[in-house]
Amino acid sequence: MDSNLLFIAVIFALLVAGVLVFLFLKQRKELKLAQQNQPTDGGAASRQLQLQAYERLLLLTDRVSLPNLIQRVNTPGLSARDMQLLLVQSIRQEFEHNVTQQMYVSPEAWDAVRNFKDQNMLIVNQIGSFLPPDATGGDLNKHILDLLVENPKASLQNIVSEALSFEAKKLM
Repeated sequence: MDSNLLFIAVIFALLVAGVLVFLFLKQRKELKLAQQNQPTDGGAASRQLQLQAYERLLLLTDRVSLPNLIQRVNTPGLSARDMQLLLVQSIRQEFEHNVTQQMYVSPEAWDAVRNFKDQNMLIVNQIGSFLPPDATGGDLNKHILDLLVENPKASLQNIVSEALSFEAKKLM
């Protein structure tokens, strides 16, 4: 695997993480302002739907985190290309299964979840593209996990989970 291209991929992931942190802080400030101006009338049913949406999105971020996804869909004997397709397809299916939750959460929270999905697919596809044609699915999985161990900031899971948790706690 070309280390320069991997380095570029990691830098790109870190830039995406920086943008998400900025959006999270901006959203946090806006949420505080909105709470100060929010009437305290009913809306318990709406609030419950919002909390359930945040809960489902937290579960989504956990399910599409690359280590958890690899553990869940790992199939011995697959080529790297087949494993790459399986990982990307699993991420898409999980995301599509929860796409309706966007109407209950803030645009910033939904953007964070969507960016996390896109980042994970980008990592899988970029690492898959650097592997030789005869690489196995295990090789792909190992390279993905190695990247995440060597560069813990390459994954947005913690940032996205914290943002979702923060918003959910504000509803309680």
